[in-house]
This record gives sequence, C-alpha cells and structure tokens, in this order.
Amino acid sequence: MALGLILAAVLVGAGLGANRDTAPVQTALGSVESPSLDAPAFPVYVSGWVATPGVVEVTDGAIVADAVAAAGGALDGALLDEINLARPLVEGDHVQIPGPGDSIAAATGGEGDDGLISVNQADASILEDLPGVGPVLAERIVAHREANGRFETVEDLLEVPGIGEAKLAAMRDSITVP
Repeated sequence: MALGLILAAVLVGAGLGANRDTAPVQTALGSVESPSLDAPAFPVYVSGWVATPGVVEVTDGAIVADAVAAAGGALDGALLDEINLARPLVEGDHVQIPGPGDSIAAATGGEGDDGLISVNQADASILEDLPGVGPVLAERIVAHREANGRFETVEDLLEVPGIGEAKLAAMRDSITVP
C-alpha cells in the first residue's frame, strides 16, 4: 500500500512538473487532472522524508500528495500511511512527511492517535478544528507559540489574546500540550 502511494506521489509529481497542460495524468490512484498554467499558485513548506525538502509552489485545489510530489517525492521508509495525502492545502501549510522514529503527532500537524490536538505542534488550519477557534484565533495561538515558545500547560493558552476561561473550557477536552 505504501509503495502504491509513493508511486502515485511520484507520478503526480511528474505530471505537475513535466506535463503542465490539462491532460489527465494516470496514477495508481486513478486519473488526476494536471493543473493549468493559469491556476493561481501558492507556497507550502514540505519537510521530513522527501527528496527535496523546502518551500514548493502548488496550485489551487492541491492536496498533500501534490506537495510531496513537488518536493521530489517521498523517500524510501517514509510513513505515508500515517498522513492524509488527500488533505487539501492552503497557503503557508507545513507538510511534514514522517519516517521511522518520527513523532506521528508532529507529522500530522498535531493530531495524535488519541484524537487530541497538540497546541504545540498543530498548524493554524488544524487548530481551527477546536471548538470556538476560527482562523484569527488559530493564527494568534500559533503566533504566541512562535514568540514565546511551547505551551507548558493547557492554562498557558489564557495568555493568548481572545482566549478566556470559557473558551479554554470549551476546548480543554480536545487539546494536549506535549
């Protein structure tokens, strides 16, 4: 299964890089339309077990598999089964491809196996899944974490502008700080 996903990512990447027209690209996952040159592009950061980590350009409608392909494809040993390759991307996303020994919670943007979202690892798009957290508050949480370091306790979220006792209580059962 992982080999099939790697093959799909490589084939989709070949379609994104070399075949820039609108002809369908045949992959292990089926037929995927190549983006047209007119589609708006935006940057995402790809790190971890990919051939060329860094900032890549993807087009509107791109998914994680497209970003992996744009970063040269996944390396042997990448744990692609641990991430959602079909997740839609937004500008500024960080896509981390895990490998042996990597933290799966970090690689999935902060969603652990226990269903809790790590406020120390999740990106803004994942934080928006928390009760009462929209795009602005999610960005404030990320900005606070970047400026002040990791949250040591759940209560540290009270330092983020816009989070009071009631909002913290609403999200408390959905978050973790490790």
